[in-house]
Amino acid sequence: MKVLLTGSAGFIGMHCIERLLARGDTVVGVDNLNDYYEVSLKEARLARIASHENFSFHRVSVEDKDAMASLFAAEKPDRVIHLAAQAGVRYSLENPYAYIDANLQGFINIVEGCRHNSVAHLVYASSSSVYGGNEQMPFSEHHSVDHPVSLYAATKKANELMAHTYSHLYDLPTTGLRFFTVYGPWGRPDMALFMFTRAMLAGDTINVFNNGQMVRDFTYIDDIVEGVIRVLDKVAEPNPDFDPLQPDPQTSKAPFRVFNIGNGNPTPLMDYIGALEAALGITAKKNMMPMQPGDVPATSADTSELRKWVGFAPDTDVRDGVKRFAEWYLAYHGRNDQA
Repeated sequence: MKVLLTGSAGFIGMHCIERLLARGDTVVGVDNLNDYYEVSLKEARLARIASHENFSFHRVSVEDKDAMASLFAAEKPDRVIHLAAQAGVRYSLENPYAYIDANLQGFINIVEGCRHNSVAHLVYASSSSVYGGNEQMPFSEHHSVDHPVSLYAATKKANELMAHTYSHLYDLPTTGLRFFTVYGPWGRPDMALFMFTRAMLAGDTINVFNNGQMVRDFTYIDDIVEGVIRVLDKVAEPNPDFDPLQPDPQTSKAPFRVFNIGNGNPTPLMDYIGALEAALGITAKKNMMPMQPGDVPATSADTSELRKWVGFAPDTDVRDGVKRFAEWYLAYHGRNDQA
């Protein structure tokens, strides 16, 4: 089938495209190659897939209404994976308008493109951050997500609401995936694992927030991709048992679904750092810092709904995943080149 994938030069996007191409799908990639982090890494990811005969690339911003409408009309994709977004919790404190443009304007352009071109299924990236101030662990799709603590989280919650509206009004099947702290080879430089590795190899100190008392459901990239592809293949359906008097946030009378996609094994941040120290053979110099605004102390994914839906849930051990990341980083950057 033909899949339009936004964020194709991104971390998750590149890995998803490699999997789709390997199984014989045609992929139309969309990315604006912005400079939120080093463009060279995005270009290197694209170079891995650019020569494939079933891949085409369009340098377009998803918030560009006319360009996206033209692209949908020209390509007529069967299904869409929407991963493009302005990412990052802390960056949203400094640049809030970037999130409105990419995450809200961009999303309406995606659902409009799907609506007007008979797309069979839209799968889009949500985030574990939508759980906000919820302290009930593990996070379940059946929990309320009405108290975001960052603008980034608010835009992801808004995406879920917008998707439901289009599922209801236009019978557009949509599935949102709440990613939990994705890591692995080709990962983003603004994520902790990348920053820790760069600093440790340079002999610099790493900043450890909340004095190390953080817990995250770190999820390895290969598991994320497996989940995305399986969900893409199983089109969202209405829930025949949906009760509007006791509405379940995870489903609807409309063809709408939301799933957690996390490892289901929350790991203390200090253990994560310990796995990296073991992989690099370096003991990190740590600067203990307070909690940052917009951050949460812990995340933990209940993945039972995903497992029931597609027969899969992530389970890669953090020590194995961190080791694979470190091996990639050293091969890509070298031990002494931290540019």
